[in-house]
Formats: sequence, structure tokens, C-alpha cells
Amino acid sequence: MASDPSQLTLHFQPERRLDVIDVNKHVEAETEGFLRAHRKALYCSYHTTAGYIEETICKRLDRHPAQVQEFIAPFRELFPFGADYQHDQLHLRKELSPEQRQTEPRNADSHLTFIGSGLENCVTYPSDPSRPVFFVDLDGINKDNQDRRKRRTTIIGYDQERTVEETELTVPVSNHRIDSVSLRDPRLGIFDQLHELLAEHDIQTGRVTIELPPSEKHAGLTVNEYETLLMKHDLVDVLRDPLRFMARKGRNMLSDPGAIPDKAKNYAKYDLVRLVNKVVDTLGLSESLVERVIDKCLAVPAERFLRMKRSVSLLVTEDESNGEGTIVQGRYQSPILVQWRKSNPQARSLRVKLTRFE
Repeated sequence: MASDPSQLTLHFQPERRLDVIDVNKHVEAETEGFLRAHRKALYCSYHTTAGYIEETICKRLDRHPAQVQEFIAPFRELFPFGADYQHDQLHLRKELSPEQRQTEPRNADSHLTFIGSGLENCVTYPSDPSRPVFFVDLDGINKDNQDRRKRRTTIIGYDQERTVEETELTVPVSNHRIDSVSLRDPRLGIFDQLHELLAEHDIQTGRVTIELPPSEKHAGLTVNEYETLLMKHDLVDVLRDPLRFMARKGRNMLSDPGAIPDKAKNYAKYDLVRLVNKVVDTLGLSESLVERVIDKCLAVPAERFLRMKRSVSLLVTEDESNGEGTIVQGRYQSPILVQWRKSNPQARSLRVKLTRFE
């Protein structure tokens, strides 16, 4: 017999900057039997530099933390700490107070790794305490002052997920080839529409899934911080020309600062092949696939190498102040639509599905 959904929120601190944490061990330590009471579990991260790996990838990595670190390693090389990211030029961050600039971590590399490697804010796994579910922290310790970050995650145990509403939204985009749009921007009214639908269908525990239809090409979705320098400069640099980005940000230009641009780009091609090989080897894929992936990377680097998602999930839980369902997100989290080719007309379609956990 099905039981009502259960909810558990955990607080913990990572031990190192890149930390792979088995959340199920924390769940069992906090509330023994929580996972055995349900068939499925949704795991939600409230952070933009720490999230989850989808279950299919976790299986390919043999559910082992060392394999997860190997999977993340190429993206950390692609986005090295301490390069000249605009996001890390704290004196340019107008939203920060003078006091915040003293403690704000320089972590553009972690944001870009989160987006590029396809980490997710919400994932669903079978509810089984014997199987690990890894929370991957990319910025667990502030490298400038060694402060450990405080992390939070919510787990929802449930038995069934029922679709109650499906609709389509249109999002305006600019005429720029590379663009990003925060779907949380109040001027778009998307979250207002979603909350109206949640109230209309009386969904108190469930999820909102936002997906790009097959007709939408050269675009992706992620959940991250919509900070101007990060989205309009650093991410744009990656999408415009990943090879040149690697040459400029990576180790080759640091070890050979006199390298001319063409030479640097050739170095980056070599690095890209090496990094793609690492990813494919870690996932245990075939050698012929390696060759196809590399060919596609060089032909359309942003679309093929970065693991940009076609859909994102947003957790819905009950707002204790009014008893209605509300979309749960961390302070800096926003679903973001990214495009790397112009859209004609200047708009993108999104499919939205609302489901209830039972």
C-alpha cells in the first residue's frame, strides 16, 4: 500500500574543495528506515557549485566516489581555478557589498564545471539505502581563506509520480548568437504562472519539469547562479570558442606565455582530445565512440563537449505559511536557458510538466 511522501532536509560540511559525499549514509544516520519506506527518492541541492549526478551516469561509474572524481577531473582541467574569469574579479561585482567582497569565494571555475559537466540540482533514484547517491561539491572549501562551506539538501521519499498538467511556454531571447535567460526573472512572469498552476491543481509535493522540445536546436538548460559577469562573459567565452578558451585559460598559456594564438589553439585541440578521452574512458565507452565524439567536438565544440541538459527539474514542497505548493530553490539558484546559435524568431519554446508525488 502506498504511503504519503516523506521529507528530510540534511545539513553538512564538505571535507575538501572537490568532495564526493554519499548522501544516503547521512540519510540513514539521521532517520533510519527513511529510504526503505518508499519506492523512489528525489534529491535536491540548494547550491550552484554542488549538485548531483544522474542515476544512469552513476551506474556507469560503478557507484564509486573515485570514479566520480575521475569523471569530473577533465572539466576541472577545462575550467582551472584562478584563471582570469570575470566572475572572480570581485571589484567588478556591483551586487556585492565591500564586506562581501572580502569573503566571497573566487569560484567561477566551479560554476562552469557544474554547467559543463551536467551536474543537476534535482535527481531521482530508487529509494535504496544500500546504493550510494553522490552529492558532488565543487567548491566545498574557499581556497582563499580555507573556510568550509555549509551545504543543505532535501530528500523526498515517494511511491508514485502522477502528471497533472502539461503546457508550453514561450521565452523571448535576444538577437545575439550566444545568449542566456534567467527563467526566474520576474519580468517574464514564468514563476508566477507556475505557482498559479500549482495552486489550481493543489500540488503540495511534486516537481516542475522544464524541457526543450526536439525542435529547439543549439540550446540547453541548467540551474545555476544568474550573475551577469558569469553568464554574459565567462560562459559566453566558453560557448563562442571552447578551444580558444582552453588555450587562454588553461595550463599551456601559463607555461608558454609567448605562444601565439594559433599555436595556443593547437595546444588546446590536443588538450581537448585528451580530456574527451578521459571522460569516455571513465564511462567505459567504445574507442570508435571516442573518435566520433572528438570529431564532433572539433566541429561543434560547445554543443558536443559540454554536457548541457535538455531539461531541468524543480522541487515543489508545501509552503508552511499558506499550505500551498511552492517551487524550492536556493538563494542563488535559477533555471537558465542558454543558446549558442540565433533563434528565428527571437523566442524559444519550453515544455512544462507538473507532477504530484504520492
